[in-house]
Amino acid sequence: MKHRVAGKSLQRNTAHRAALRKNFTVSVIKHERVVTTLAKAKALRPFVEKMITLARGTNSAEADKKTKLHRVRRAVSLLQDKDAVRKLFEVIGPRFASRQGGYTRILRLGPRQGDGAEMAIVELLGSEFQPGKKEKAKEAKGAEKPAEKAEEPKPEAAPKPKPRKKKAPEAAE
Repeated sequence: MKHRVAGKSLQRNTAHRAALRKNFTVSVIKHERVVTTLAKAKALRPFVEKMITLARGTNSAEADKKTKLHRVRRAVSLLQDKDAVRKLFEVIGPRFASRQGGYTRILRLGPRQGDGAEMAIVELLGSEFQPGKKEKAKEAKGAEKPAEKAEEPKPEAAPKPKPRKKKAPEAAE
């Protein structure tokens, strides 16, 4: 019987699991979208949501400075990344201030090509893929690059060496 055994081991020891949890949470906070295996996504989602809940409580009027400082220090001790904690409390916390939970979404991608592991995307709500946004950025960059390339002449490619013919082995007499 599995008494007092909670969570998934993910085939890792305790220290490796703690590091994985920390790194995964920092990645989700920084990038707001992470591609990983479905098992990791399901196992690590609660920790990400607890961190967002920790940050969400600091934006209300009733949260005093001591409470906010305590929450920030808890987040820094758990994540050990000040940039991620800053984004968590300044950007992500206010975004979910009125939401009562369910800050992440897990989208299944299908099996991975190499080993067949089920893949998934973990993303924060509100950070959905917007295809028009990147296309406009690429068009703006593309318009600038041809002008730069026109100024610089392309160097000519060196001629390729001809392949050598192999000698036929001589017959032993």
